[in-house]
Amino acid sequence: MYGYLHKGFKSNPDLQKNSNTMMLPNGEITISSMTPADLRNLIQTGEGKYLEFKKTTPSTGKIAREIAAFANTKGGTILVGVDDHKNITGVSAYFEEEYVLHKAAFEYCVPAVEIEIELIHSGSLDVMVVRVPEAEKKPVYNKSKKKRLVFVRRDDKSVLASDEQAEILKNRYSDEGVTFEYGEREQMLFRYLNEYGEITVLKYSQLINVTTYRASKILVNLVSAGVLKLFNRSETDYYTFSHTTK
Repeated sequence: MYGYLHKGFKSNPDLQKNSNTMMLPNGEITISSMTPADLRNLIQTGEGKYLEFKKTTPSTGKIAREIAAFANTKGGTILVGVDDHKNITGVSAYFEEEYVLHKAAFEYCVPAVEIEIELIHSGSLDVMVVRVPEAEKKPVYNKSKKKRLVFVRRDDKSVLASDEQAEILKNRYSDEGVTFEYGEREQMLFRYLNEYGEITVLKYSQLINVTTYRASKILVNLVSAGVLKLFNRSETDYYTFSHTTK
């Protein structure tokens, strides 16, 4: 396991490799190109779809959810050493934090997520900048005791994806194409959407008199084909046309 990073390490120029990397006896630290002003400006934007604050790195399983959620959305940045109130609290055990982050990204995420970790100095405090790329192939799963879970980023939170959301991600990044049949059930759906604008799985199952499982499969297939889009409101998934129709 990695050792601890002790305060005052910046005072030894003999440990410095170059302007972007600092060498210590127990490892290498990448120094961020961000300035303290850049960091403060970023923090002031607040947590959101692409930014998360952590005072310290939580358990491996919990931080893995954050990493996977960013990877399953559009990527993002985790600042370790910043609390929820936008205060810079700093990190004091860099290599321990780094160990947990890498374990989360490479062992708890499937497939592994190639995160990048940098350190930025802000006065007497240090903040870890964890950059999470958008996954090339989705979904990224999180290991759990019972089954693999899929998390996505919604506003400023990482949330468990619905079965439909997870299936849509899987279909969109599959090597196989998506086709759908324009039959009576689809016609009923389109007429409903033309009149009401949106529909849920439950409502659609009632409309065409099938199980919610079957209704879900039809809606997911249409989203995967680009005909519909899914959005979430008040913890409920809704489906609507991907493009406005007249």
